Amino acid sequence: MLRSLVHPDRPPDADAGVSAGNTAALVALSRRELGTLPTVTRPAISTSIPTRNGKHCYLLDLGANVDSPAQRLVEFALMGAVMAQCVDGVARPRVGLLNVGVEATKGGQVVREADILIRSINEASLFDYQGYAEGGDLFQGYLDVLVCDGFVGNAVLKSSEGLARMLVERVQATFESRLTGRLVGFLARPALKRLKQELDPVRYNGASLLGLSRTVVKSHGASHADGFCYAVARAIDEVAQQLPERLAHRLMQLPRRSE
Repeated sequence: MLRSLVHPDRPPDADAGVSAGNTAALVALSRRELGTLPTVTRPAISTSIPTRNGKHCYLLDLGANVDSPAQRLVEFALMGAVMAQCVDGVARPRVGLLNVGVEATKGGQVVREADILIRSINEASLFDYQGYAEGGDLFQGYLDVLVCDGFVGNAVLKSSEGLARMLVERVQATFESRLTGRLVGFLARPALKRLKQELDPVRYNGASLLGLSRTVVKSHGASHADGFCYAVARAIDEVAQQLPERLAHRLMQLPRRSE
């Protein structure tokens, strides 16, 4: 599919690619066939996580870069902020850096260095940097973007999906365990159905590969037709928002830093 985006003998004949294949292969093929934007060293995988009050937070990276240096985390922060601006219309996205605590002394060397670098570019008012954030802050609704390396991000995403499924199953099992519970469950069925829909990971299927010259969306490998449809819809939305072009414009306005 990606070969139809960029071919050496003809102009691109597609605006986006969507794949449910192997993530590592997709990232490698995307980089080779499409290339990254100027100043971007590696693309990042990002998706939106549902939070309180019907909001969501963009989490990145989700596995494209397992071991990321500080400068790459800065790139993730910038790309996530532009995503929130372009797709959601947030003027100054609130960005956090995932850490084991909010104190300045917490975290490894890479995270602390990234914190210093992000604060140094925040003068451009591209986003509102909130500093360190813990895992539970992801769901509170006061962050628009949460930045981490790919190993941590992938673990957080998969854990969140598993927890959401378990909660829905536990609630259903509780109502079905006794006669009184079944009666209450019958009355609460509309609310339970709405809760299941809101927590269903299928609704949030489709992770964007940010930093490429064109739009590429990764669908979950086990996703059915309805989940893949959400991934295609995400790709269409990013093309309509001209996300790669706007991301390139924002990144080119910043001074180039060496890793």
